[in-house]
Parts: sequence; C-alpha cells; structure tokens
Amino acid sequence: MNERDLLSLDDVTREELHYLIERAADVKRDPKAYSQALKGRQVVLLFEKPSLRTRVSFEAGITRMGGHAIVVANEEIGLDSRESIEDVARVLSRWADGIVMRTFGQDRLERLAEAATVPVINALSDFSHPCQGLSDLQTIKEKKETLEDVSLAYLGDGNNVAHSLMFGGAKMGMDIRIATPPGHEPFPQVVERCQEINAGNIGKVSVTNVVSEAVFGAHVLYTDVWTSMGKESEAEKRAEEFSRFQVNSEIVGMADPEAIVMHCLPAHRGQEITADVMDGPRSVVWDQAENRQWAQMALLDWLLS
Repeated sequence: MNERDLLSLDDVTREELHYLIERAADVKRDPKAYSQALKGRQVVLLFEKPSLRTRVSFEAGITRMGGHAIVVANEEIGLDSRESIEDVARVLSRWADGIVMRTFGQDRLERLAEAATVPVINALSDFSHPCQGLSDLQTIKEKKETLEDVSLAYLGDGNNVAHSLMFGGAKMGMDIRIATPPGHEPFPQVVERCQEINAGNIGKVSVTNVVSEAVFGAHVLYTDVWTSMGKESEAEKRAEEFSRFQVNSEIVGMADPEAIVMHCLPAHRGQEITADVMDGPRSVVWDQAENRQWAQMALLDWLLS
C-alpha cells in the first residue's frame, strides 16, 4: 500500500485540508507556475462509471502540469472478471506514478489502494467524492473569504457528495446541515465520525428531515441529483419523496440574504433545482465546476510532486 492516498476527505487532517484549499487557490491564480510539476509523470484514470467533469478536469489538469493522462475504461480491463483488481493495481503501479479511480463501490477502491504502490485518488465512489468536496470548499472560501462558522444547507439525498461535505466541513469549522427525506439520511458511520471530529473542533454537523431547519439563515445552499447513477429504477419514487427538497426561490428566500447556491452537476432543472435559481445571481455553479480542475491540480501536486 502507498504511504498516501485520498479515498475520502477523512484521510487528511485539518491542517492538510487547509493547505490543499490554499494551494488550489494558488494554482488558480497562477497555473503556469505549476506547468512542470508533473513533468515526466504518468497518471492512469481508471473509470468504471461515465464521467464528464471528472475526466476532463483531471485530464486537462494533468496536461497543464506537464504530465500525461492515460484514460482506461472498465470494458478495456474487466475488473474482477478478466483480471482481479489487485493484479491490475500491481501492474499499473509499475507503469504509472498515480491512479485515479471512479467506481461504484468504495470497497473496490480500497482494494485497489491496498495493492497499489503509487498514490490512489478517489474520483467518486458510492461512499465518497473527495475531489468534489475539495473544490466545493475552495469555492466557498473564494466567495465567503472564510470557512469557519459558515453554514451550509444540503438538501437532497444523503449520498457521497453529502458525506464529503460533512467530513470537510466538520474539519474546517463549518456548520453543515443535511436535510433529507426519511430513509435517505447519510450513512450512520459518517455522522458518528463527524461527531468525533467536532468533539475537538468548532464545526457542527446536523441531520434533519425538515427543510426549514437546515435552510434558515444558511450562507450556502447545496443540492445534488435525486437519483444517482445505478438507482435509475427508483427515479419515479424518489421524485415524489424529494419534491419538498427542491432548491427554488422560496427556499433561497429562507436563507441568508447573501447566500450562494451550489450544485455539483449534472443538474436536472425543474427537479432538485429550478432554472431561475441555477441561472440566477446567487448561483456559483460554474465557478464550482471550474474549480474541480484547480483543486485536483493542487491534490496531484501534493501527492505526486
């Protein structure tokens, strides 16, 4: 196993997370200063799930840093069918300087990291989306100038993105409020872990089924799709269960007057967020998407340079 991987934002300390957020801002200010940071380095992007933002932002970022990205789809390997995850990790470690994996199961990612001898980065799993969380924190810091005491209301499914916001927000002293329909709360072990983090920190994490409890006075409103990849059969049922959790003008009116609106994309306008809010003056969705590249460049610089 490699000395450092990033499989979750719980893998880094508060100080390391602060460093990465500041470094991401530095990369954004002067990307040319990092143009040789990965010179001669090879990074494999291993994708078991479809991707737009994650693939392009990683590939573009690696190229900007003078490295070479090798994109491999699962059908080209057949993880655990043609060849075991462990054997793939061992082989790729001989050729590449790092592996970025986008997969369905966190267990598959952990097996890859355990067998690999180069850094492994989680580009999304069912449990966590740390690269999204890192760029989200960068965006909030950019817009609010601080993270401490900033309140974020997340409305929707207690999924991988919610988990990453909880881990990162707790470590950075934020007030993270998760509002979900009953039965769709974040994993209990994530809530418990965030409570442990908060025991020695000024951050807060709470979970509720009441939208107003999360939204009232919040500095940041955040939402995600109601039906993630792999759960398409539940789409109709979820649309009914989640209807009260839509981010619309009424919800925005309950938040802080200077609240910003975030969405990790792709968005289904008219479902989890209305078009007028997503395209409105409070939205920072496109800045948030852009920051994926800068945050991931900072992460690659930290792990590989």
